[in-house]
Amino acid sequence: MAEGQEIPIVDFSSFGLNKDTADVSEGELQALGDELYRAFSTIGFVYLKNHGISSQQVTDVFEVADTFFSLPAEIKGKYAFSLETNDGWVASNRERLNPERPGDFKETFDILTQPKKGFPKEVPAFPRVCEKFIAQCTELSLRIMEMMTIGLKLDRTFFAQSHKLIFAGANGTTLRCLRYPPLPADTDIKPGQVRCGEHSDYGTITLLFQDGVGGLEVQNVCGTYVPAPPIPDTILVNIGDLVQRWTSDQLKSTIHRILIPKEECAKRQVRRSLAFFVNPDDEALITCLDGSNKYEPIRTIDFVNMKLSATF
Repeated sequence: MAEGQEIPIVDFSSFGLNKDTADVSEGELQALGDELYRAFSTIGFVYLKNHGISSQQVTDVFEVADTFFSLPAEIKGKYAFSLETNDGWVASNRERLNPERPGDFKETFDILTQPKKGFPKEVPAFPRVCEKFIAQCTELSLRIMEMMTIGLKLDRTFFAQSHKLIFAGANGTTLRCLRYPPLPADTDIKPGQVRCGEHSDYGTITLLFQDGVGGLEVQNVCGTYVPAPPIPDTILVNIGDLVQRWTSDQLKSTIHRILIPKEECAKRQVRRSLAFFVNPDDEALITCLDGSNKYEPIRTIDFVNMKLSATF
């Protein structure tokens, strides 16, 4: 099958979190960078295996998120999301990732690397579990971005220079815990309503951890939606809009969605995922690297706020 029609699986063991990067040969790095470039310049998504984040860590985050989502709405409402802070709880039907559809059938809890609303006091384990997970996702993201510079023929520190403030406040990198509720037969589903509307991600890259339920679809280079099913012990990584702008469309920020299942048994299952959205520093100016000015220069904070204001 031609490149860009299905999502490839890439072995990241040579630069994963369990690897001392000083021990990696230039040949290994070049091969890995080229492999990522082929995926990100076509379908824009890749499955990473041997990345170094344990399945137990992912399970621990799912468990604390489940505990939070099981709380009464009036408790969760104390941590309600606002555009002023860009973190907190988003109730089902509130967000519309595709503005042409009704609100998405999902609820989320968004956690900045420096949380403004704080962690829910009703779930004491939340900070300990999530802070460790966020730290590992950040380190892995920096390694992925370093490998991206190889295919782009950039200085290896290029992306690191624009992501210095992930733990210093002036950066919107976010862990989003998502829960897609079951949809029994008597659920009021509006015409055109889906679990997650068609959209691309806004920032640099996204790390997606899926449970075993599935349902995600990705638009390939032919314009066809193909399944992106969960593969055990892999992370699904995709390019965001700002990198597509930065690279003048060399790397692709791909449209994806989650429809409502047709099968009744699938409708009645809870679906869960964890999305780690990596953003450049708020004041980073995103300018076309090839000097083409295909996209006007824009600050990260202005671009992300523009996108968020269209979905709430």
